[in-house]
Amino acid sequence: MSLVPSADDPTKPGLNSRQSARDFLLGRINYERMVSVPYTKRHMKLDRMRELLTRLGNPDAGLPIVHVAGTKGKGSTAAMIARILHAAGYNTGLFASPHLEDISERFVVNGIPCPVAELEVLVEQLRPVVEEMDREVHTKRTVGLTYFELTTAIALMFFAKRKVDIAVLEVGLGGRLDSTNVCQSTLSVITNISLDHTKQLGDTVEAIAAEKAGIIKPGVPVLCGDLEPGPRRVIAEIARQHGSRLFEEGQDFFHTYQPPRNLEREDSRGLLRFTGVLGGESIELSDISLNLFGAHQAANAALAIAVCARLRRQGWSISWESICGAFAGMKLPGRIEVVRRSPVVILDVAHNVASVEALVEAVNASFDCPTRVLVLAGTREKDIHGMARVLLPHFQRVIVTQYQENPRAVPSAELLQVVRSELARLGRTENAIAECALPRDAWELAQLWAEPDDLICVTGSFFIIAELRSVIRTECELSRPREAVSAVLQRVPGSNPDKQA
Repeated sequence: MSLVPSADDPTKPGLNSRQSARDFLLGRINYERMVSVPYTKRHMKLDRMRELLTRLGNPDAGLPIVHVAGTKGKGSTAAMIARILHAAGYNTGLFASPHLEDISERFVVNGIPCPVAELEVLVEQLRPVVEEMDREVHTKRTVGLTYFELTTAIALMFFAKRKVDIAVLEVGLGGRLDSTNVCQSTLSVITNISLDHTKQLGDTVEAIAAEKAGIIKPGVPVLCGDLEPGPRRVIAEIARQHGSRLFEEGQDFFHTYQPPRNLEREDSRGLLRFTGVLGGESIELSDISLNLFGAHQAANAALAIAVCARLRRQGWSISWESICGAFAGMKLPGRIEVVRRSPVVILDVAHNVASVEALVEAVNASFDCPTRVLVLAGTREKDIHGMARVLLPHFQRVIVTQYQENPRAVPSAELLQVVRSELARLGRTENAIAECALPRDAWELAQLWAEPDDLICVTGSFFIIAELRSVIRTECELSRPREAVSAVLQRVPGSNPDKQA
């Protein structure tokens, strides 16, 4: 059976000019919305992506590209690299995924998302080429172009139109078969390796490392974050086979981090120290102010600095002042984002065991709140038990929910059973637990449960943050009184906590 969307069938009513750019893109095969994502050469076929770019006139031709892969932190690292390059005076493009609130966030030049009108023009330029390829694949009964392939093409078209000096591309899934891997990169970057997407990438960190290392190009330098011995050996061997010089955290560059303290009281920044020798240049940078907090973000920042140090060796004019200054005011939505104090409200897109470990470490280091309330959602095919096992010891109250706009959500009733079983395994009986099927109701209950000195953390998936972020930010700015929240919660089923061993 063909996987081409029905709208691509030439025997059925076709797309018309009145369709919005979003409708056109969302009509495609979208693996971000699939419960089980295929990962084969048939479904993720680089030849198909190359053919699309060829028909579009190769918008990536001659464009210097920094290509970023990894299990976690690749989005933050890519954004940091792009910010440094822009601070250095370069017209810089950034392609990142997924988006939180609007698709235009995926296509960024100099920190500004693609304007809606410009995105619509780009889609209209793309549309006839896609429709022609759709007719061909329909005849062959094969797989059509996907949502992510089209967004990758749009990013490269946008960067070509804006005549960017350099672009930073974040891998969507894996690396070897990802649609961004058709690019000819200037540098390849791998942030770290841990278990995630195991059905697609492999059930060992070594297998996943091999997939991530698929972005390595012959003769192109590779920079890696701190790796375990197994993934390190795999990546080093693949780099050697390609004749690519490898630079690694812990071997060629190092960092230390001093986290901010008592962030429940006031804003404060962490301090990063970076040292290294990259290509003959000895580097020592002290007291770099980090607005993003957490040891994991310090590690991402160190890797971004190392990348820009290598770009300096390639002839790019990037001052150390530009590098150090880029982090002081940097904000990344949904990355341990503090949106309010009294009570503290944190939003984080952590969605696997490694990322929730980083979240817990950062919260423990920088906040001192008497009670913590967790609002948790999850995604199918993730290690939900493992995530709960990491999170639950650090939260006294837990509200489970499920996001509504993506079919990959774990049902809240199922997530409730996971939380109860993990609490029982941990021998904890003091936790208050509630289930709210709707994210908005979970947020309302969290506000009712939290006293002014407490902390609320919403996490577990990119998609729960995407659905709640604008709501929470708006309500935090309004600072609604607890009495108003309590009135709303009279309609919320399950708002009474239970105590569960």
